[in-house]
Amino acid sequence: MNQSNKILAYIKITRPINVLITFFVVVVAILISQKKQTEISLIIWASVAAALTAAAGNIINDIFDVEADKISHPKRVLVSDDLSKKEAWFEYIILNSISVFIAAYLSTILFIIVLITISILFVYALYLKKILLAGNIIIAILTGLAFIYGGFAAGNPQAAIIPAIFAFLINLIREIVKDIQDVEGDKKQNIQTFPIQFGLGAATKLIVSLSIILIAFTFYPFIMHLYKIEYFILVMIVVNPIMVLSIKYLWTNKENKFYTVSKLLKFNMIIGLISIYLGR
Repeated sequence: MNQSNKILAYIKITRPINVLITFFVVVVAILISQKKQTEISLIIWASVAAALTAAAGNIINDIFDVEADKISHPKRVLVSDDLSKKEAWFEYIILNSISVFIAAYLSTILFIIVLITISILFVYALYLKKILLAGNIIIAILTGLAFIYGGFAAGNPQAAIIPAIFAFLINLIREIVKDIQDVEGDKKQNIQTFPIQFGLGAATKLIVSLSIILIAFTFYPFIMHLYKIEYFILVMIVVNPIMVLSIKYLWTNKENKFYTVSKLLKFNMIIGLISIYLGR
């Protein structure tokens, strides 16, 4: 493999779109939480530390998931031998080391949050993801924690609580959708996910129920005068219709739309961030 392809493999294993989303999640979390103008350098470096932690988390997940990915995700770089496990471990250690160093430089609380997140992501990849719903809930909590992290960076973590709840719910939904996508690979690895344990119908009903709760909760910040009309308009025009469309795809499942739903939910996260930012 030539050098440029090797570099691309190093980038691809981090799942760069997810890493960018994490970066902007923290940026938005800081901006909506700040009581006074936060220094640009603090915003950037805090967001970089979080993004690198997320990148390393994706790497360790792929390292422990090679056998399952041979079935569920055959194009991933460790499965296709674009990177060796040794190279992946090296990248994992380097990215985590940089994120810890940056967080420690910024503040003690950010350092602690990053260390806790790294530890949880490792235990998740090694063990927790194999426990029914535990892995899904852990990833959803960590996504919400990214907002709390941004709130602490801005010195006002209370302002990040509502976005953290939104993030928790939509990511819990997406994690269960991904479990449905990965059923065959997870069966080979004897991973007891919710769809495997209780069936596709029960998993779909759980996702739909969580989606309805999320849609209902989107009204709360506006009704309580926490967010402005800009938030409400964007949520009503884009975010909630996408959630309804996802529910329709999941409920009918005539065309195996689970992959589409996963992408829609990721897009909805971005629009949700924008709506919260505009509504503050």
